[in-house]
Amino acid sequence: MTNRHILLVEDNPDDEILTLRALRKHGISSDVVVARDGVEALDYLFGTGSYHDRDMGVMPRLILLDLKLPKVDGLEVLRRLRADERTRLLPVVVFTSSNEEQDILECHRLGANSYIRKPVDFNQLSEALRLIGSYWLQLNLIPKLYNSAK
Repeated sequence: MTNRHILLVEDNPDDEILTLRALRKHGISSDVVVARDGVEALDYLFGTGSYHDRDMGVMPRLILLDLKLPKVDGLEVLRRLRADERTRLLPVVVFTSSNEEQDILECHRLGANSYIRKPVDFNQLSEALRLIGSYWLQLNLIPKLYNSAK
């Protein structure tokens, strides 16, 4: 796969390790940036804070967004992404342990492209991430605006 720059927004170290392991298992891990809270995710996406000098011409091909994050929660991250012209069209897959109908509804209302409940079993997690990677990184067409992503 090419052009597979992923932003993984995940605060749980165990979930981060398992997600990265599953992505690596399917050859999807070479360009994964991890943000461990909502502030870090927003800093990365908008080139602020510790990411003030990053190349803003390179945007993630996919954002895997957890909901229950410290500092700024996933719903607020999604709200800010969709409110800004630079990030409005970025594919966001909410990948979370929450199965709450209100969370599902609110994420879709705010413009999430997909809502997937994170499987607990590693094999199921791995298969879910394989399918996510196949669809969003291989099959899904993106606007030329984001084609510079590496």
